[in-house]
Amino acid sequence: MDITIHASFLPQDDPDAALAFYRDALGFEVRKDVGYAGMRWITVGPADQPGTSVVLHPPAADPGVTDDERRTIVEMMAKGTYAGILLATADVNATFDRLQATDVEIVQEPTDQPYGVRDCAVRDPAGNLIRIQQVR
Repeated sequence: MDITIHASFLPQDDPDAALAFYRDALGFEVRKDVGYAGMRWITVGPADQPGTSVVLHPPAADPGVTDDERRTIVEMMAKGTYAGILLATADVNATFDRLQATDVEIVQEPTDQPYGVRDCAVRDPAGNLIRIQQVR
């Protein structure tokens, strides 16, 4: 089998703030920015990985989601427990320093974890946990 990861999805409740975080703070390129029915989907990704993207989507845009489920999603996003992603970099300290110089919410400074990785964590504007691991 020849399977690759093409896209992952993260909710966003403020498209402009999400764009500023993923484009300006993380340095991802914008691949698509699509509006429909008052909602907005933004596809971003690393410039050197054109086949891998993150789709920043309106939470609970699926018509099959109930109002109760929508409220739960919004509550979980506010707490930062709904979604997250793990990114990798060659120099987690330098990446953290660049992020810290912006207005991102710091969750954890670069740390050597007992399970063998060095990583840090921040939250995007929607509350999604973004862990950044150093590639060794």
